Formats: sequence, C-alpha cells, structure tokens
Amino acid sequence: MPPSDFAAIIFDLWLTVGMQEWYHIFTPRQKWSMVFVIGAAGLFSGLSSNIYFPAEDQIARVWISPVFWGALADTIGRRPIYIASFSVYIISNIVLSFSPNYAVLLVFRGLQSAGSASTVSIGNGVIQDITPLAERGGFISFYQAIRNFSIAVGPVLGGGLSNSLGFRSIFVFLLIISIVVLAVIVLLLPETLRSIAGNGSYRLAGIYQPLIRYCTKEPEYMQDPPPGQVRKKINVRTFTDPLKLLAEKDIFLQLLFGGVIYTIWSMVTSTTTGLFKASFGLNEFLIGLCFLANGSGTIIGSAIIGKLMMRDFRGAEAEYKAWKGLPADYEIPPKDLPIDFSIERARLRHLPWITALFIVSVGLYGLSVQPSPLISKPGWIAVPLVLQFLIAATSNAVFAMNQTIISDLCPGKGAGSTAINNLVRCELGAVGVSVAQILIDMFGPAWAFLGLALFTVACTPAAVLTWIYGQTWRAARMTRQGKA
Repeated sequence: MPPSDFAAIIFDLWLTVGMQEWYHIFTPRQKWSMVFVIGAAGLFSGLSSNIYFPAEDQIARVWISPVFWGALADTIGRRPIYIASFSVYIISNIVLSFSPNYAVLLVFRGLQSAGSASTVSIGNGVIQDITPLAERGGFISFYQAIRNFSIAVGPVLGGGLSNSLGFRSIFVFLLIISIVVLAVIVLLLPETLRSIAGNGSYRLAGIYQPLIRYCTKEPEYMQDPPPGQVRKKINVRTFTDPLKLLAEKDIFLQLLFGGVIYTIWSMVTSTTTGLFKASFGLNEFLIGLCFLANGSGTIIGSAIIGKLMMRDFRGAEAEYKAWKGLPADYEIPPKDLPIDFSIERARLRHLPWITALFIVSVGLYGLSVQPSPLISKPGWIAVPLVLQFLIAATSNAVFAMNQTIISDLCPGKGAGSTAINNLVRCELGAVGVSVAQILIDMFGPAWAFLGLALFTVACTPAAVLTWIYGQTWRAARMTRQGKA
C-alpha cells in the first residue's frame, strides 16, 4: 500500500472516532525523510567553517544573520527562507570561486556565512513544527548528528582539495553540493510552519508547495486552511521578540551554560592543528584525519542522548498521566505545557553525569598534549584523540539537551529560539577561540585546559538553578502571558 493511501486511511479513522487532532499528519517515515533533508541543509553551517578557518567563520556570523533569518522563518515560513538563504550562499560561492583579491574574498566570505548560518535554526524550526514532545528529543539529536558529520569530514575534505586543486576548489565544491541540496528542498520539502501548513493537512500554494506535488496525486487528507486564518506579519517585533528570550531566567541560564560548553569544545577543536603539529609532528593530511575523532564523537554523542531523552520523556509523561488520572492515549500538548509537569527534569535528567565526564575529559586532555617524555612513546597520540572523542560526545549531548529544552520552552518560535541559542554560542565561542592559543602560550596546555575544566565547574550553578527553579520560572512566565 502506498504511504499516501495509508495516511489517508488513518486520517479518516481519526475523523470517524473523533480523537484529538494529531500534532502532525506526516508518517514517521515522512518525518525522518524531512529531517534527513534539513540535516543535509544544516551541514553547510559547519562545513563552511570546518573546511577551512573555524575561528574566522565563528566571528563572521555572530550577530545579525542568525536572528534575522530565524525571525523571518518563524513569520513567513521555513521554505521561503531556506530558498533565500541558499541563494545568498550559492551566489557567494560563485564569486568566491573567482575572487580577484582579498577584499572581495573577505566580503563574500561574510555573505557566505550569512547564508549558511540560517540552516541550523530553520531546521530546528521544522522539527518543532512536525514533532510532538515525546519524539522531539530524538529528532533534534538525529538532526544534530547529521549536521555534525561536517565536523568529521570538513578538515579532511578541505586539506585534500586545497593541497591538490588549490583553495578556490573548496568554494567550487561547496557551490556544487549547495545547488544539489537547494534543488532537493525546492523539489521535495513542503512548508511546515504551523500558522501556514497547520498539522500538514492544509493545502499549500505558490512557494510553499514542493514541486513534486504538482505532478503527484493529492493525498485525500488535504484540506483548505480554515476561513479567516491570519498569518503573521513582518514588523519590528519580528526581529526584537527573539532577543527578549534573553530576559527569561530559565532560558538565559540554559543558553549561558550551553554556550560555555560550546566555547570550550570550540577551543579544543581550534587548537588541534597547532598542538598536534607541535607535539606529534603531523602533516596537514594526518592532522585532518585526527579531526575524525572529534567528528565521530559529535555524531555518537548526539545519537545516544537522543535515545535517552525519548525514553526519559515517555517515562515522565507516563508518571504524570498516572498521577493526574489521565487516559492512556493523552499526550502532553507542546503549545501548552502543564505548569505541574516538569519538562526541565524530563529533558535534563542525564546532564549531571555527562557534564562531569566532560569536565574530567577536558582536564586530562591538556595533560595528554603537554610536552613531556610521554608524547614520544609509540601510540600515545591515541590518548588525546580518545579524550577529544569524549569531549565532543559529551559536549554535543549537552547541546542536544540544551536545544531540545529551549525548543520546548519557546513554542511557535523554533527557528527564532535556535537563532538566539546560536547567537550566544557563537559569540562566546568566538571569544574563546580568539584567546585559546594565548592561554596555551602563557600557561601551557596542561594548565590552560585544567583552568577551562575548573571554569566549567564554576558555571554549573546555571544548570543547577534551572533544575531547581526552572519549573517555577516557567509557571510565572505562563501566568504573566495569560496561559496558566
């Protein structure tokens, strides 16, 4: 039976029985396919930086771009902003491929970063659109794992292309694959913003309609949007509202703690080339291969925490239903989280031990690359690589938990909240990367990374306060907004 017929039968059954409206009409297979597509789009944010200069890209995309694109994606739709941002990215790569001087290179590198910076926030917005709370942690983690694949392959690709064909070949490569991904988005990806597409059952038109739907039979569950449906309009608040999230205590503390973890992970990554070249005498190609440990850690850490978050949420939801005497088929509504349900503890249950492992790994990492007789021993290079794997796995597990809880706390603002998250991370990360080598030169790797580990310990109260008071702060916000 074709998937469209199956979905139509289920949809008719829902109408007949009169159950509460599905959060989204797409089948699990359709959701996973969409996340794979947006994950491919999200590759460009990391690939465009890790394929050459990480620090330069972080600084270039710190401020306006994520908030600008994210706010627009929450207002006029995911699909138009994907197309617009990829168009900027593609044009930038064309110019960069033939840039005649450094000034042109610098300007269009900034535009390239502006185009790629949006892909992460739009993708998280799509996930918020199509997934209920019970599924969201797994989808966000899977999406993050796909995106982080660029961290593993970026340095290897960049080194290979630059050494064999010259640095301009990097831009040609990015141009070709970005055109392919944009074509897939235009052809297959439907609009998901709920104010436009509802739960996936509203008929779409114009730019919101994927091209494939013009040549395939319309599913029977499709219907016209309700009469009088009002779409959001672009105004000054479109761009200022995401910034107001920084004034919410629980959200700010989550952003701060996640930003600190991101910063230290970025400092480990950005100093890898210099430390491994000095300590182990590796050439550019072998150093590129060393990044595979970091990249594989990001993927595995994201995948594991996704499974754990889904299991934890289902357990917490089951306990809540038993406590409140709710029917077995009840699902906690994403747009109206009950005040007495602790989404904070459901999402952050594994944060303590993951943070502890991150801190220990960072502290030991500095010792493993500190000049000493141990470095010359055969196979010693495996020690810092294993520690890089653990740092990447634990930090990206924190990122997944962080992004999931931020998405839960900001219903209807999936792209905007992600943009603010990226804003905080990238700003802190840019500062960290800019001083990382200075700290290593002043104190040596051992003391520098031990200091960063202790700094993480000093920042853990931000996470502890969220665990203790997060539900209370959320209740106060809901009361203030008239949602209690």
